[in-house]
Amino acid sequence: MQRAYYSVGIRDFLVEDESRILGILTQNHAFALEELQRNAWMSQIVILKEQLRELQNAHILFEFSIPRMGKRIDNVLILKDSIFAIEFKVGDQYYTSYALDQVMDYSLDLKNFHEASHDRQIIPIVVSTEAPEIENTVELHEDNVFMPLKANRANLKDVIQVVAPYLGNDHIDPHQWETSIYKPTPTIIEAAQALYKGHSVEEISRSDSDVINLSATSNAISRIIDDSKRNNQKSICFITGVPGSGKTLAGLNIANERHNIDEGEHAVFLSGNGPLVEVLREALARNEVSEKKGTAEQITKNASLRKTRAFIQNIHHFRDDSLQTDQAPVERVTVFDEAQRAWTVEQTSSFMSRKKGIQGFDKSEPDFLISVM
Repeated sequence: MQRAYYSVGIRDFLVEDESRILGILTQNHAFALEELQRNAWMSQIVILKEQLRELQNAHILFEFSIPRMGKRIDNVLILKDSIFAIEFKVGDQYYTSYALDQVMDYSLDLKNFHEASHDRQIIPIVVSTEAPEIENTVELHEDNVFMPLKANRANLKDVIQVVAPYLGNDHIDPHQWETSIYKPTPTIIEAAQALYKGHSVEEISRSDSDVINLSATSNAISRIIDDSKRNNQKSICFITGVPGSGKTLAGLNIANERHNIDEGEHAVFLSGNGPLVEVLREALARNEVSEKKGTAEQITKNASLRKTRAFIQNIHHFRDDSLQTDQAPVERVTVFDEAQRAWTVEQTSSFMSRKKGIQGFDKSEPDFLISVM
């Protein structure tokens, strides 16, 4: 599996046949290709060939998958020491708030979860192909993410030139950048911890379990994790109980408490239950937005949701991202919710071979594995 459907230096991109590029994109697309998507890709190819011809030392990627986020950016342009996240809206005559929020969200996910992007400038651009030309105001935030810029099919090169004075002379290695691993920044980890610790557990789980029993479970698992870490061993714990007994809550507590990225632990709460992942993230985000509304710490729901993605993740995205690199995941503590639904190695290998075209699926386990059933 590749992070991007198509990744190449601009010099090679400019001389490559459009139909061949489209064929590569189609071949790497895992879903039924709709005519709308095909036409959008062809428009992107034609526009980018025209607009990027002067950037001979740049690198272009199509459909780049942000690690673990389950999202793909239309195009990433690597130029000198900076990263341009480019989102096309083919046929659009306006720069919609949705498009601007979308490309900003992609850029912040790169900044917070893609290791090679942590210390880089990221410039989001919306290309509404039929929109009028406007004068952009350059605004750079403290985290090195620019406010989204607006371009159309005829002036993308000029919009890129607007931020040229902000680019350094250092050059990013495109291959190293593309294959870089998922790794949350310490700041996003701290934000996730603060968010969860300040949340009312009753709003996440209507658990009838005894608080003392829940604490005892968490403490016992923490001792096992400490012993495993001290003795360089691998351990697996199983938490069982009737519905409503607090299993999910226990798993969330463990994942949050072991979010010690600086101590070489780092934890993640994984579930193959997509709706559960969304509900948990949504509950936390809504709570924070509500609590901080009207205060100096007021926050958007998108920003709050980004914090929850640091430790509540979809197991399928975790699996697929782990196949992108030979490096081990950053997490040393992994919590599987609804673990009774997990597949064996044989089942997973068969699925990945049939559905993803990947042979020889085999990944080593983390040091500490907690299954919640």
